[in-house]
Amino acid sequence: MALIITDECINCDVCEPECPNSAISQGEEIYVIEASLCTECVGHFNEPQCIEVCPVDCIINNPDVVETKEQLQAKYQALIRNK
Repeated sequence: MALIITDECINCDVCEPECPNSAISQGEEIYVIEASLCTECVGHFNEPQCIEVCPVDCIINNPDVVETKEQLQAKYQALIRNK
């Protein structure tokens, strides 16, 4: 699954620089995660780094974008090929 940031986001700015795929950006009111770029850090780290640093635990699985670890790995491979 890709991740999403909920309304509990306090715009603390700590998640954006932690994302190895540049999937996190400032939205109109809170930070947002681009699902097509989010691999939950598969290929980079064992755990999603944004979740690790979030002080308010507002980053959760996106129920609208269900992906297996294999699909996340394939997305990671495609992203690094396209860089």
